[in-house]
Amino acid sequence: MSQTAPDFVAAARRALAALDLTSLGEDDTPARIEALCAQAAGPGGPPAAVCVYPEHIGTARRALDALGLPDVRVATVANFPEGSDDAGRARRETRRAVAAGADEIDVVFPWRAWQAGDTDSGPQLVAACRAVATGRVLKVILETGELASSELIRGASLAALDAGADFIKTSTGKVAVNATPEAARVMLEAIRARGGRAGFKAAGGVRSVADAALYLELADEILGAGWATPQRFRIGASALLTEIRAVIAGTTPAGGS
Repeated sequence: MSQTAPDFVAAARRALAALDLTSLGEDDTPARIEALCAQAAGPGGPPAAVCVYPEHIGTARRALDALGLPDVRVATVANFPEGSDDAGRARRETRRAVAAGADEIDVVFPWRAWQAGDTDSGPQLVAACRAVATGRVLKVILETGELASSELIRGASLAALDAGADFIKTSTGKVAVNATPEAARVMLEAIRARGGRAGFKAAGGVRSVADAALYLELADEILGAGWATPQRFRIGASALLTEIRAVIAGTTPAGGS
């Protein structure tokens, strides 16, 4: 990174405000989710959201409220992680997430179907979820590392946006290749092509403040300074939190540890 120390601290602050603090482990317990929420109450300000499996939505909301963090949103996942092309399943999971109190739903796009040339299943699934996610933020996970080609990523991005996605998101974090700057550029350009109203989320492989700053810089370049607020820009990572807070506190050198 070419940033000066003040720039790097500013990037850390922006990253914290945009962070979706995430725990999506198959062995997650209520105690682990409560501990995750407790991290949201640390110094430097809260993250944008915590992202948990649907069965932990209630635990997360109660914990955040008890910590005095009612504005930290609770996100969950649907059609996760495999990205089935079963729109009925995705719709049911989204409806249950809404009923459980989720503020945001991250649904996996049927990327295998898209990769195989099926251009109908993806938009239909997103539209089905959009229809039941009334008043909720719908983030569509494209699994860009598996789509791989710019052409497929661009097409899936535009299809998801046209079907009602509020955000498009790189990855589940459950595959070999997750967020990359190359995929992010294609996605951000697709958002720009649709008027810049939807958001972008980088998830999977964002391991340092320098990584986060790179995605923020891309958003600033493509969509303009001031676009990448937490309402339009998110980072899905939890390992990042410790370094973010260290940078803000001045205990980590500019440029990362």
